[in-house]
Amino acid sequence: MSSWWRWLPSLLSVSRVLLTPTIASAILNDRFPHAFLLCWIAGGTDFLDGWLARRYSWESRTGAWLDAISDKILLSTIYVCFALTGDAGGWLVGLVLGRDVMILMLAAAGILFTPIRDFPPSIWGKISTNIQIAAAAAVLAGPAWLKPWALALCGVGTAWSGLHYLVKAVQKWRMLPPRVRNRAKPD
Repeated sequence: MSSWWRWLPSLLSVSRVLLTPTIASAILNDRFPHAFLLCWIAGGTDFLDGWLARRYSWESRTGAWLDAISDKILLSTIYVCFALTGDAGGWLVGLVLGRDVMILMLAAAGILFTPIRDFPPSIWGKISTNIQIAAAAAVLAGPAWLKPWALALCGVGTAWSGLHYLVKAVQKWRMLPPRVRNRAKPD
């Protein structure tokens, strides 16, 4: 196969970012069935990009970053829209966005101040993302009684995942040689 095919998983990740404004518009205009369908399409691109990358050994660091960032952009946008429409509380949006900002800040600190360059998603991060997706689906297409339970579970899963990432970052920091840790501290 031609070498450009190797970029197909990354292009699929970018397509999720491109779908995000349309999904946001559908949510903000109370067209939840339309938003739900578009979310399914976005989820399909997420599945397909990972499958193609693994199946054909097209994995790359760029692709992994694009996949994670596109997921964060899509989910963060969905939850901000839910807050704007009154379908989710500000506390939940704060947790979802706060966790993602914390993860990005931890990765940036790792890149800027340490030799650490690998920031794999944790199992709790993956579980949290799946809970966030399921809760969004419950808001968009589920019965009314399910929505508060799904959003509460989303909050718990997101908070637990954020705590787990923070603990893992501290553990990685403590495993660095003292000379590296001391060099990273401001004078």
